[in-house]
Amino acid sequence: MSEVVKLDRQDIIGIVTVDSPPVNALSAAVRGGILECVKQAVADPQIKAIVLTCAGRTFIAGADITEFGKPPKPPALNDVLSEIENSPKPVIAAIHGTALGGGLEVALACHYRVATKEAKLGLPEVKLGLLPGAGGTQRLPRAVGPELAVKMIVGGDPISAAEAQRNGLVAEIVEGPASGGVEFARKVVAEGRPLHRLRDDDSKLSAAKADRSIFTNAVAAITKKSRGLEAPFAAADAVGYAIDLPFDEGLRKEREGFLKLVASDQSKAQRYAFFAEREAAKIAGVPEGTKSRPVARVAIIGAGTMGGGIAMSFANAGVPVTLIETAEEQLKRGMGIMQKNWEATAARGGIPADAPAKRMALINGVVGLENVGDADLVIEAVFETMAVKKEVFGKLDQYAKPGAVLASNTSYLNIDEIAAMTKRPQDVLGMHFFSPANVMKLCEIVRAAKTAPDALVTAVSIARKIAKVPAVVGVCDGFVGNRMLAQRGKQAEKLLFEGALPQQVDAVVTKFGMPMGPFAMGDLAGLDIGWRSRKDRGIKSEIADALCEAGRFGQKTGKGYYKYEQGSRAPLPDPEVETLIDQTLTRLGRRRRAVSDEEILERMMYPMINEGANILAEGIAARPSDIDVVWLYGYGWPIYRGGPMYWADTVGLKHIADRLAFYAKETNDPSLEPAPLLKQLAEEGKTFASLAAASKAA
Repeated sequence: MSEVVKLDRQDIIGIVTVDSPPVNALSAAVRGGILECVKQAVADPQIKAIVLTCAGRTFIAGADITEFGKPPKPPALNDVLSEIENSPKPVIAAIHGTALGGGLEVALACHYRVATKEAKLGLPEVKLGLLPGAGGTQRLPRAVGPELAVKMIVGGDPISAAEAQRNGLVAEIVEGPASGGVEFARKVVAEGRPLHRLRDDDSKLSAAKADRSIFTNAVAAITKKSRGLEAPFAAADAVGYAIDLPFDEGLRKEREGFLKLVASDQSKAQRYAFFAEREAAKIAGVPEGTKSRPVARVAIIGAGTMGGGIAMSFANAGVPVTLIETAEEQLKRGMGIMQKNWEATAARGGIPADAPAKRMALINGVVGLENVGDADLVIEAVFETMAVKKEVFGKLDQYAKPGAVLASNTSYLNIDEIAAMTKRPQDVLGMHFFSPANVMKLCEIVRAAKTAPDALVTAVSIARKIAKVPAVVGVCDGFVGNRMLAQRGKQAEKLLFEGALPQQVDAVVTKFGMPMGPFAMGDLAGLDIGWRSRKDRGIKSEIADALCEAGRFGQKTGKGYYKYEQGSRAPLPDPEVETLIDQTLTRLGRRRRAVSDEEILERMMYPMINEGANILAEGIAARPSDIDVVWLYGYGWPIYRGGPMYWADTVGLKHIADRLAFYAKETNDPSLEPAPLLKQLAEEGKTFASLAAASKAA
């Protein structure tokens, strides 16, 4: 008998319970246990119906992804599902927590499903670059119809138990999973209900069979944001097989699609990203068992774009916020923007209609720093200048309660200097949110020299509570993301002096999979910010300065590196910019040359990777995967390329080091010389991944 699955009997009902913490994943032992117990229950003449349920906090939450890439262990999931589906006795899945991926596929093979009201059901395989590989794409369309099936499989987001019941995926909402499942099973036996095998029921496919546009329109709507990704389109094709092919043939085609994706570079990168995100929550150098400080209330200083977005993130997670401004007018404006943002989301159906009022009620807007007194975590989100931040932290020391974590939302500045303004540097750290803070998932958590381990653990756990992906980084100018981005910006600018145009550079970067190129991004942020900063520091940047002198500040003035039509954010190449670049180069005695797309790609990406190597060597990031997490969730790096350090390993570090050395010479730019760590790894034929493996082994 399996240790992780057991069979009990309550008179005529057999109860198969999976107990494999923490999430009852479908390991070989769980699969074997379910198969064995179902066979025994079928063979027991006293058992008239079978309930499949799980112990612990959840139903089966998916495949055991530690088995991916390893030789398959029997039994195959499809064999287990056939045993369930072909049982002559009704099998009822009793779901609580989450039924995800393979877990939902198991439930779909059962003849009936019941769920507790808080349960969530979904097929999120697409997020790992895969499609459901055990009949999910064939059974789910038969359970809920192809439109919702496409949304769930291609989008990858779960649905609630209530929505599952409305659409026929769940027969009943029950109180407790095991007791509710047994009660439902008794009804099925008492009423002599026939076995409902989804494989035999095509009734919900008939409309799409008669009018294929029902299906194709649903696919078009959900794949709009899937640029560059393979899995969503393969998953949509697989749902199409349910409409076009007999069940067994559809199942065979689905399996082919799954095996092709599992071996693909994209899925390998997406699975790497999944593990990298989990790894990032583990903080290097913090004593085992360090507990988080309790956080019941948060104070946020500054109700501008960043402060407001951060406040929304906390209110979204149900955490009460004190939002502090210097004057009533700014406070009113900030509160109004948050209200508007939530109302717009509610109007689109993104949140319930009563959510804006509930979330606004969690935010107490006040004037004056003295109002931080009852907060367990204080986040400063004021103007990005050292003088202002130091002043705030100096005052915070008087007002914040002892033991409160004091965080600065800064994207560049030195946290050690900020912490020195207080008598409690152990409580100070950075929490760098990304704009818009209520949308972007990354939070760079900056560990200063004196930050206490429990303060750090508190910042990481609260970031996760508000659905952010935390990455712990060290103190340096720009931390991880902006420090690497600065190297890309430097090369982007140089390429204009050598003959490339903004639209060519941006096209190469977006073709690679980034959401925006550096010049469109500059226009969005506003070119005048950099111009003012350069003037303060006495630095010149001839082309960018010339644009600003001509009043071209970017989107806000309708022209920057590009021109923008009234009311549009779409960047349009502008001949005036080309003329302006030509004039600047002529004045400087330079000649334009043809720059290849390949050179642009290498000069955009390789210097960032070089800087990543320096960041690792200095210990600013603990692991290459932490750098990747920063880029995946803060800068829109394409998930199917796994992050810059992962991608560098796929390109080959020797090639990157050689090309950097070549460009350093060609462009007379010593900053492009390969970093010592990159050089060493390249010479030894190693990868960035080998560093992570070595530190784990140590």
